[in-house]
Amino acid sequence: MYRKKKWLGFLIISPTLAVIGIFVYGFIGATVRASLSDWNSFKKLLSGEFVYTGLRNYERLFADWRFQTDMWNTLFFTVFFLFGCLLIGLILASLLDRPLKGGRVFQSIFLFPMALSLVVTGTVWRWFFAPGILPNDPAGINVLLGQIGLKSLQWNWFTVTDTIGPFNLALIPVIIAAVWQLSGYTMAMYLAGLRAIPESMTEAARVDGANAWQTFWKVKWPFLRPITLSAMIILGHISLQIFDLVYSMTGSGPKNVTDMPSIYMFEKTFRSNRYAEGSAIAVIMLLMVAVVIIPYLISTLKKSD
Repeated sequence: MYRKKKWLGFLIISPTLAVIGIFVYGFIGATVRASLSDWNSFKKLLSGEFVYTGLRNYERLFADWRFQTDMWNTLFFTVFFLFGCLLIGLILASLLDRPLKGGRVFQSIFLFPMALSLVVTGTVWRWFFAPGILPNDPAGINVLLGQIGLKSLQWNWFTVTDTIGPFNLALIPVIIAAVWQLSGYTMAMYLAGLRAIPESMTEAARVDGANAWQTFWKVKWPFLRPITLSAMIILGHISLQIFDLVYSMTGSGPKNVTDMPSIYMFEKTFRSNRYAEGSAIAVIMLLMVAVVIIPYLISTLKKSD
């Protein structure tokens, strides 16, 4: 009887396993195979002839200044995006955790950006940060700055090519747009964590003479630490493969100042027909995401055991 139930369960999930095996792991395998080939023209792709080239496509990428810029952009975008989302989400959650009139309304307002498509967000913020032609014909936020007497703060925003070391300043508007969209997500996670903390624990801390900061750090933060880790994993996964927001807002930008590996992969594959190099970029992006997610999954499984 037990064996029959076991086989029945396997038969039920077998279609799902087959679909995942073909359309997830099968495509990953095909991408890895293509990255090791010489399919860098449409003619070679159509021929179907596989010529093994080893890691040549990867060597070309890491020697490519544009790909190096993309990796730096991804690093800085991820760091500032994570920091902004976590900080703003925690502040908003702490404010909404208090007895606040209209708290649910504010909560809905802060969560609303998550309902928007990243393409819509990119388009709106592109209009907002459009610099125009300075100083004579400003646009977007530069118009507002000029009207309130802050012309000195007018800037070229996502078209600027200035840098601080390897950090392209044109990424700042992109980071602001991404944080605006997803800080509501971290707010919701932190708010759920704060409301799960027993009131008796915070009351006991106050009775013992702890101030607001000590209560937060000693009582509340230990409950929020696992939530922070989960949020970092999910947001890190999003930032490492970001495409639609950046593509609709700035594209690769002048001198590739806002370029990302995903944009370069798209252009390599579908505009230049260099399928092998595009596949190599895809594999590198997959490895970056795997480095973030796999340790988290392993630690989660160990805790469940």
